[in-house]
Amino acid sequence: MPVPCARCDSPLPLWELATADAAACTHCGSRNTVRVFPALFAAPTAPALPESALEGEAACFDHPSKRAVAACQQCGRFVCVLCSVEFNGQVWCPTCVTAGRGQSKAANLDPSRVLYDSLALTVPLLTSLILFPFTVITGPGAVVFSIVTWKRPLSLVRKSRWRFVLAVLLGTAETAGWLWLVMYLWEKFRSGQ
Repeated sequence: MPVPCARCDSPLPLWELATADAAACTHCGSRNTVRVFPALFAAPTAPALPESALEGEAACFDHPSKRAVAACQQCGRFVCVLCSVEFNGQVWCPTCVTAGRGQSKAANLDPSRVLYDSLALTVPLLTSLILFPFTVITGPGAVVFSIVTWKRPLSLVRKSRWRFVLAVLLGTAETAGWLWLVMYLWEKFRSGQ
């Protein structure tokens, strides 16, 4: 595709653009500053055609007679050369690309998630084992945190919320322990007067 002159729309000489960011128009003589993609100077390549799938080989989901070259990073479907779409360094199938079209965020681009259930369980557990006095804060905090983050997405692998349940139980036990200690000390103080 020729690069047009800014003044007269005549094609600029590509040999000048290959070595510099400027070219003089051969028609009107004006000097044009142009930045072009290096692909303009690359030789055109023929698109790779999908090969037929042999017996026992993985086949494309959309083209069952064509050999699969990759699996979609979103849904796991096998795709052939025609169907594979490079997106953010990943291979996607046409269905996943279409499903993400028109939305503000493409489907499943987060490679990791915050494990709120592990946080809810780890903090009160560690403080009860190492820094016991801080359980006065982490006990009720674990209960509140678990309730607030209950609906957040879990790990990409785990499907159970047992860590949240255990965090609520541990936080409730720590809170009840502190309440019992305060009431015990209060009664002891009152009876000592």
